[in-house]
Amino acid sequence: MAKHRAIDDNQLHTIATGWTDALLICRKCSRKLDGGFGKDGKETLRRAMRAALRTSGQRGQVGLIEVACLGVCPKHAVTTARASQPGNLLIVPEGTKVERLLQPVAAA
Repeated sequence: MAKHRAIDDNQLHTIATGWTDALLICRKCSRKLDGGFGKDGKETLRRAMRAALRTSGQRGQVGLIEVACLGVCPKHAVTTARASQPGNLLIVPEGTKVERLLQPVAAA
């Protein structure tokens, strides 16, 4: 991958990510929950998802992006949005096996 140079030519530039999808994770929900995922229930959703992607061989295919509040604040859950389905928000209750999020959206 080429190094990025300062953009001063007033043109739009694109950078390939290699992702097939991206999961937007509400930072505010994650902080309120303070863990709740993973084997011991002590990991954040983002960290547990990263481990699940690595285990399933999908590392680098799904972007995990923490974003500001998504406007839905459930108790004991984290609000997420898939870039492939921007019309739907997905509420992930604490304790959910994150492998379920790796399945197609209809099955999740």
